[in-house]
Amino acid sequence: MDNKTDTSRMKAILVVAATLAFMCSPLLTSGFNGFTPDQFPIPQVDPPVQPAGYAFSIWGLIYIWLGVSAVFGLLRRAQDREWDAMRWPLIVSLGVGAAWIPVAQVSVALATVMIWIMLGAALVALARAPRGNPWLCEVPLALYAGWLTAASCVALGLVAAGFGWLGAGQVIWALVALVIAVTIAGTFLTTTKRAPFYGAAVIWALIGVLVQNLTGGSVLVGILAVLGMIAVAVMSLRNLSDWS
Repeated sequence: MDNKTDTSRMKAILVVAATLAFMCSPLLTSGFNGFTPDQFPIPQVDPPVQPAGYAFSIWGLIYIWLGVSAVFGLLRRAQDREWDAMRWPLIVSLGVGAAWIPVAQVSVALATVMIWIMLGAALVALARAPRGNPWLCEVPLALYAGWLTAASCVALGLVAAGFGWLGAGQVIWALVALVIAVTIAGTFLTTTKRAPFYGAAVIWALIGVLVQNLTGGSVLVGILAVLGMIAVAVMSLRNLSDWS
């Protein structure tokens, strides 16, 4: 077995270890149900940028699917060059993610920096994901990166409003966060011409934002969420036509 083969297998093992740590992180703490209002200098009560609570259930699917992908990658694709290409950024994203919940419970600012690192690394991994076996690699990665796209922008909107950046309030920062999320999603979808399920995860988050604002929330945020859904759906469907 040569050095390249050893290195590839090592990375496949690290992906499994990082995925397991990421999956287990909620079990090693008291859990995480979102930032609490008192974690901000300006308490964020029912923030319009945050999706309704049910939307976070997507994490269950993401955890399980990433776990299946990691084990398959180790057992069946350990020396596959295409699988190997996305492993380092995925290890970085999941490794940072394994520590995210404990950090989020004590520092919203540091947690926000961390989730953007997770997103950046996840997008690189997704862009490098192999074309073969999409249901065992690209799709779970796409759901993970898509949700992180929304979550990182939500965190940014919460921090900006919670720390009073530029004197703007919850609604303004919610609108800015949604624009950034849709821009990132649109840029990725149009430049890579792939990963339509990435768009599906972003749309799921935007539906959650819409639901959050349907009763007593912001009409403007709700309208922008709908427009964002339409834009991401159109781009995702274009990529779906060439996806296999």
